[in-house]
Amino acid sequence: QVQLVESGGGLVQIGGSLRLSCHVSISAFSTEAMGWFRQAPGNQRELVASITGGSWPNYSNFARDRFTISRDNALNMVYLEMNGLKPEDTAGYYCKVTWSDSWGQGTQVTVSS
Repeated sequence: QVQLVESGGGLVQIGGSLRLSCHVSISAFSTEAMGWFRQAPGNQRELVASITGGSWPNYSNFARDRFTISRDNALNMVYLEMNGLKPEDTAGYYCKVTWSDSWGQGTQVTVSS
């Protein structure tokens, strides 16, 4: 059973920044590809960014150039640094082990206009 705990969300003004964190309880974390997803009310959950065990990142078009995904394998942590936030970034953000069906409780990001 994979357990994920996201944190770091909050209320921020347009153009602001947030750093999301996710702790993952899984053995061999360093070999697992991880993803950050988000879901706004009325929308489907969508991929924001992913990162391989070797720390190769991949970004959705809306995240490229503004968001940075990273990981600390020693701490079983994955991060999402978000800059230049826009109102359309408002959503619940979730991390996930790529192959797993388990989700954490998520962390809410609200960008005020």
